[in-house]
Amino acid sequence: MYSPHRDDDLADFEPRDITIDDVTRRVWVGRQGAGAGGPAVIVMTEMPGISPEVARFARWVRDAGFTVWMPSLFGRDGAVPGADEGAEIFRRTCISATFRAVATGGADAVTAWLRGLARIAHQACGGPGVGAIGMCFTGNYALSMMLEPAVLAPVLCQPSLPLDAPAAIESPPGELAAVRARLEREDLTVLAYRFAGDAVCRAERFAAYERALGDRFQPRTLPDTAARREGLSPFFTRHVPTPHSVVTAHLIDEAGQPTLAARDEILRFFADRLT
Repeated sequence: MYSPHRDDDLADFEPRDITIDDVTRRVWVGRQGAGAGGPAVIVMTEMPGISPEVARFARWVRDAGFTVWMPSLFGRDGAVPGADEGAEIFRRTCISATFRAVATGGADAVTAWLRGLARIAHQACGGPGVGAIGMCFTGNYALSMMLEPAVLAPVLCQPSLPLDAPAAIESPPGELAAVRARLEREDLTVLAYRFAGDAVCRAERFAAYERALGDRFQPRTLPDTAARREGLSPFFTRHVPTPHSVVTAHLIDEAGQPTLAARDEILRFFADRLT
């Protein structure tokens, strides 16, 4: 049973080590039953890693009929790290040459790898294409993955990079132009979510996305009162003082709650585009 305070062994996912461009990462694959499963959705974790809340969201996607591909990008998979450990994971990832959290255009290596994963997932699962959702540190990755033709349904949850420029977008201008051209050419859209009082993913960032992508960018801003504030993990309790994680840590799993409605809208978005 889900708990934000107990490690998740991810036993209902299949661990696969996938090598793309000489880089090997663990990917947790989840599907319903023993068959081929439904269309693929890439679920990218937030900081500080694949937490029980991230795994819970991945299971909701799986149980909606999709095959989840959840890559390990940082942290300990399934773990509830202490506040200090989580902060150290955050620090190491920020200064990593792979992620470069404080300058735009710094995620080329990891997003290229993720685009390769999308191709592999599409070949394995079939269907019209692949969905992708990024959260927090990985929020913008779902947009960068649109350079891969297989990706049809991108979702950005509280995209938080670059950390030092709240009105900037992680994607460089040429990439943004290519993504917008594809969105318009293929009549595709981007869903995005944030809380109104989020100190990291601020209104200025969503405004920048709207300028870059026009009406192809469909933002959703939830009131701070919709965020779960009790019983959070040690990392969130100490280091995340404002509402932030729309479909994971700050989601309230109760009927009628705006965060649950956001989750359901995301699942419908995947269904509309991928089935």
